[in-house]
Amino acid sequence: MTIPVRNPRTGEIDYQIEAATAQEIGATARRLRAHQPAWLALGAEGRAAVLLRWADALQANIAGIVGQLSVDTGRVAIANVELFGVVGMLQRWAAQGPGIIAALDLKEVPSATPGMTISNRHVPYQLLGVIAPWNFPLLLALIDAIPALLAGCAALIKPSEITPRFIPELRKTIAQIPELEAILAVVEGDAETGKAIVGAADYVCFTGSVATGRKVAEAAAAAFIPANLELGGKDPMIVLPSADPVVAATIALRSSVAANGQACQSIERLYVHRSIADAFIASLVEQAKAVDLNYPDISQGHIGPFIFPAQADKVQTQIDAAVAEGARVLAGGTVEVLGGGKYLRPTVLVGVTQAMSVVADETFGPVIPVTIYDHIDEAVQLANDSVYGLSASVIGDPVEAEAIGERIDAGAISINDGSLTAAVWDAENSAFKLSGMGPSRMGDAGLLRYFRTKAIIRQTGPAAPIAAYAEGAMSG
Repeated sequence: MTIPVRNPRTGEIDYQIEAATAQEIGATARRLRAHQPAWLALGAEGRAAVLLRWADALQANIAGIVGQLSVDTGRVAIANVELFGVVGMLQRWAAQGPGIIAALDLKEVPSATPGMTISNRHVPYQLLGVIAPWNFPLLLALIDAIPALLAGCAALIKPSEITPRFIPELRKTIAQIPELEAILAVVEGDAETGKAIVGAADYVCFTGSVATGRKVAEAAAAAFIPANLELGGKDPMIVLPSADPVVAATIALRSSVAANGQACQSIERLYVHRSIADAFIASLVEQAKAVDLNYPDISQGHIGPFIFPAQADKVQTQIDAAVAEGARVLAGGTVEVLGGGKYLRPTVLVGVTQAMSVVADETFGPVIPVTIYDHIDEAVQLANDSVYGLSASVIGDPVEAEAIGERIDAGAISINDGSLTAAVWDAENSAFKLSGMGPSRMGDAGLLRYFRTKAIIRQTGPAAPIAAYAEGAMSG
């Protein structure tokens, strides 16, 4: 099936892909499985060496990959961040992963059962399936696959059909390394292709919406395989009375609108203490109005177009509904069509309530709803009043901020900054509530999740005969 692809800057359909069929996915999975034992036999150090060669190949093709990512996403700077983030990830896992793996298997130890000893072996899943989203096409296609490859898995990846132009350039780098090409495949396709991947894999990682994540979880359950789900967020930021209002506004703006707010860890709800609210809002609005679009020159400005045009419509609907319900727009507020692309300048809203969609539902755009609070307990209650629990931020006195962070129901808390999980990838954290399911992709757990544990139980004395289980033999 041919799938048309729209350019986010021009609004034109200027690309297409051919979706891999279920039969093609099955054949690819069988090929990857056939080569996985040889990949595992390389050992962790051998696999790390291959991954470092891949890092070199990626760096050698910066122009090709970043060029296509920029067309996919309508932005340049973050395309570079994605590429070098992947290179850094390969280098970090290659450096640290073999030691983590070497420490896994315990030496033989006595069991609590007399006469027995125990040791462990850790066996990787044979084939990982990855279904990736459109907001960071390269990074989120590989963030789960790289540690899986180091663990000894083969991997089958489907990036989003919204942003597929970079795939041929990525494949070029894989093809340069025969050992890698044998156990790593990147395919094009849509939801049906993703469904086929779930059916072909031993473990699946999905990043995307809660609605689609539920479908992936159900399909994984039917296939009886584990599913790692990284889903939506509605991250709150609490600004304490001890915070510098201008500094806090600076942090809030960046962590709300960087990447056009099209990131799961973007700050989407602000709770500001009344004592500094006026100064904070004034600074936030001033800074928001100073943010430039990267139109018409993609190499200028701060934020780009909506990657997925339909998302712009959803965001506008949230803004319009909030205004109809009594909210006020202090900056931005209207999606602009420029050169065929859809853009939204940073939008500051006040007079919002928890019941409004712009506060309750994921926005995924550069929208900053501000709520004023009077008491810390109130701020914590409002921050926790959400079906999401991905991450959160607290700004103010460090000791007090950390104490408040302990009370927030979210998997990662940024203190005196915002959205730090975008930059700190070695901090293990869990997604709370509807924001996800499964082990952390960050920290050592990002690697360890791909192993099953096998116990080797040794009998050091004589094995028991059946007579030991005769009726009455164990009485008294």
